[in-house]
Amino acid sequence: MGRKQAREGTMKVLYQMEVNDDFSDDALNIYFNNFPFEELEKEYILDAMTKIKENLDSIDKYIELYSEGWNLNRLAKIDLAVLRIAVYEILYRKDIPVEVSINEAIEIVKKYSTEESFRFINGVLGGFVRNIDKK
Repeated sequence: MGRKQAREGTMKVLYQMEVNDDFSDDALNIYFNNFPFEELEKEYILDAMTKIKENLDSIDKYIELYSEGWNLNRLAKIDLAVLRIAVYEILYRKDIPVEVSINEAIEIVKKYSTEESFRFINGVLGGFVRNIDKK
């Protein structure tokens, strides 16, 4: 297993939390009780969930800004979860190359979302990365 599984696990719990409108620690603990992860995967998920929840407003503002006219509530929940993870990695995980974050996001949406989602994800993240250094 590894970081790919940890990203997918993070996407799944973020999706679940968004659908249920429950971003509580209890929801995360229930998820861990039902889906076992290796220690390093669990550490990644915990770090991602902590930082995403703490910075959700700013992460979502970036997503909305670079999704060019798409309101967050109109985005597919899987796509939104994947974008949140990628933006988290780009902003807060300097140990993960930006290209890896983008490529992994694209691979996840190819696996779990619609046929066209990867283009949308690539466009949003490309715009974000091109402009993030200018701020």
